[in-house]
Amino acid sequence: MQEPMKKPRTEIIRLAFTGPAENREKALNALKRLGYSPDSGSVPWREAFPDHDQSREPGECLAGARHREGLTQKELARVTGIPQRHISEMENGKRVIGRKTAEKFAKALNADCRVFL
Repeated sequence: MQEPMKKPRTEIIRLAFTGPAENREKALNALKRLGYSPDSGSVPWREAFPDHDQSREPGECLAGARHREGLTQKELARVTGIPQRHISEMENGKRVIGRKTAEKFAKALNADCRVFL
C-alpha cells in the first residue's frame, strides 16, 4: 500500500493578462509574491523529446551539415578522405567521430568541429 504524500500535488496553470504597459512590473512582482514565475511559452527541446537518443546527436549534426552543404556521403568521402561507409556509420550512430575526423568534417562542411563530438 502506498504511503500518503506529505504535500498534495500542485496543479500548474498558465495565466495571460491584458492591461496597461506601465503596470507590467507591478503585476509581475505581485504574481511573483504569489508563487508565479514568468513563462516563455517554450520548453527545452530535451524535455519536448524525452525519447531522443543523445548518443546519436553527433551523427545527426553530421548528416544535417552535409545536407545543408548539398553533399552526398560519397562526395564528402572524396573531400575528406574518409571512407563513405564510415561516414554512413557515423551518421547512424554506429561509429564514434574522433577529434581529427571532426576537424576534417568541420573544414569540409563550414562548421564548428565541436558539433560533431
